[in-house]
Formats: sequence, C-alpha cells, structure tokens
Amino acid sequence: MTMIPAPLPLQPLDSDGPVFREPWEAQVFALAVTLSEAGLFTWDEWAETLGAEIKAAQAAGDPDLGDTYYTHWQRALERLVAEKGAVDDAAIGERSDQWRRAYLNTPHGQPIELKAAD
Repeated sequence: MTMIPAPLPLQPLDSDGPVFREPWEAQVFALAVTLSEAGLFTWDEWAETLGAEIKAAQAAGDPDLGDTYYTHWQRALERLVAEKGAVDDAAIGERSDQWRRAYLNTPHGQPIELKAAD
C-alpha cells in the first residue's frame, strides 16, 4: 500500500488530501511519490527541489495563486530525474515536445494520446 507523505507547504488540500484540477497533476504527484519510494530521491530532496522551483518561479514573476503549483512539481520532478541520471534533459525535452504536438493535434474534449503527436 502506498503511503502518501505529509503535505508540503502550499500544497492544495481539502479534507480528503491533495486536490488536483487536472489528471496530469495527480499523475505528476503520484510519479514523485513512486520515484521517492523506489529510492531515486529522498522526500527531503524532493521538498528542497520543489521549494527551489517555487522560489525561482516567484522570482520570475509567478504570482503564486496556487494555479501553477503542480507545474512546479513537474519542473522539480524533471530536474531530479535528470540530476539523478534516470533520464537526460534531451529525452525530457523530446517527450515534452511530443506531448505538446499531441495536445495541439487532439480535438477539444478528446483524451490526449502520444500517438496524436505524429
């Protein structure tokens, strides 16, 4: 059984736990928990990296209204997997571009699938 770590500061919560506006937010959350449990990084490393991403975004003008919170999770996760050598920056960039092309080629209201990138 997966144990969800204690909430981090600023993490959107309700009485049931983390709140997600979009499916990808839940997926990036679950991926971070899973990779930490698998030993790729510690939860302390995760919290430090996420905090650094949030501070960098705020310094760049992010108004920190909560709507970009899981974007910071995504960036922190990309940074950690690259730093740990699990995936390199080029592979992350390539996959990000594939997803971008997929959503641009997917009709509104349809699930986005990578095969739509082509």
